[in-house]
Amino acid sequence: MPELARRALAELVGTALLVAGIVGSGIAAVQLSPDDVGLQLLENTMATVGVLIALILALGPVSGAHFNPAVTLADRVLGGVTNRDVMAYIPAQITGGVIGAVVANLMFELPAVDLSTKHRASPAHVFAEVVATFGLLLVIFGVVRSGRAAAAPFAVGAYIGGGYFFTSSTSVANPAVTIGRTLSDTFSGIAPTSAPAFILAQLIGAAVAVVCVVALYPTIRDVAADVVVPHTAQEDHA
Repeated sequence: MPELARRALAELVGTALLVAGIVGSGIAAVQLSPDDVGLQLLENTMATVGVLIALILALGPVSGAHFNPAVTLADRVLGGVTNRDVMAYIPAQITGGVIGAVVANLMFELPAVDLSTKHRASPAHVFAEVVATFGLLLVIFGVVRSGRAAAAPFAVGAYIGGGYFFTSSTSVANPAVTIGRTLSDTFSGIAPTSAPAFILAQLIGAAVAVVCVVALYPTIRDVAADVVVPHTAQEDHA
């Protein structure tokens, strides 16, 4: 399989399993704890964090484990991937998000596609998505650019776990996940009419994060060589 196709496949599979984990654990949480919304959210959070860490560890060596168009676009601006990579990654991520939602629905004997009726695009929720995405990208690129990439799976998992509770939007912070979650009218669903505002907020948060990352980490630490290199692409994925 060609190298780029292999990496795009990793992005598709990873995003699909991530969304399946988010949606599926939300459905299971309601079934397990029907009278306790707080416990439902905790169960959904714990499952999501576990799935996310595992997927980054498994697929990170293949594609970088973006699973998120906002991360891919930011990485392009920061010089980590090429335009060709972006054109392969983002469609794969969105396709994976759709597949993941369908898989989760079918695992719980629900219609394969059941558009969500949960309207979430209040001003507070939209602002929360700006904050959530900004923080997520700051964690990802801050850890990587400071030479601690091995800690990225756990740092990202920890941030998303916290974000479920400290943001009013439950820290979706991912356009592909947002799209996937519109296809399940369950605990973690997002109404299709709310999705555009969420995605716009996520892209704004990503843009602000890129500016902040460049300001905070103008150089990239190479741990293997124990040197600091200028802000340029460290590898060519083309």
